Amino acid sequence: MAKTIFITGASRGFGKLWAEALLQRGDKVVATARNLSTLDDLVNKYGDNILPLQLDVNDRAADFAAINKAKEHFGSIDVLINNAGYGLFGSVEETTEQEAREQMETNFFGLLWLSQAVLPVMREQGYGHIIQLSSVLGLVTLPVLGLYNASKFAVEGLSETLAAEVKGFGINVSLIEPNGFATDWAGASAAQTVAMPEYDAVRAAFQAGLNDTDIFGVPEATTDAVLKLIDTENPPLRLFLGKHAHPWVKQTYEGRAAEWESWSEISAAAHGK
Repeated sequence: MAKTIFITGASRGFGKLWAEALLQRGDKVVATARNLSTLDDLVNKYGDNILPLQLDVNDRAADFAAINKAKEHFGSIDVLINNAGYGLFGSVEETTEQEAREQMETNFFGLLWLSQAVLPVMREQGYGHIIQLSSVLGLVTLPVLGLYNASKFAVEGLSETLAAEVKGFGINVSLIEPNGFATDWAGASAAQTVAMPEYDAVRAAFQAGLNDTDIFGVPEATTDAVLKLIDTENPPLRLFLGKHAHPWVKQTYEGRAAEWESWSEISAAAHGK
């Protein structure tokens, strides 16, 4: 049965890829982008099944207005996919206040505002599915991506809490956690700090780790997984995309568990009684 899906950041990358896959199978899609001309090809191809909306997700009032317009246009919103976001590359020390705030505004606050905006619609319907594009870097970290890591860790905590709060309304929440994929996330979509020479070695080590082309998945291969996530009756809270994410997180968490265990007596003694 056709669904109505609201997806942000649909101008390129995963957002555009998933929007077209949904349209191809007959769903109705509300696709947002900062530049509406990037959606012209989808509008020309799919006509009334797509509602293109210009949106800067950082604008809370605009987020609420866009959700209301989508509801008025299609009558319902079955799924919200909070896909808009970008990567800020640079060490923590290099990052300016403006760069840090802009990273959090888009990756975290924009997602928060849209989640808040759609909840009354889904609560009234008695059903809905909010899908947050997180990252494997919301669970583990890489140097020179500190603010991006922080934004996705925040998305993880927010969304896990939200899932517990809205389950009784018939609303599901899922986190998509991709490993690296060959999109332009690290290219045209990325932002860069002004480099400090003190971190040249850290940057060089990071770049060396990207030389293995097997690290990056094929974006088009994610479509089936996302469609299955949307269609399943009982969606998971978390879904990895890519073959590297699960083993990386598993290894990291095993290391954390071992460290917690080694300090467990000191931790318990700190309780005081």
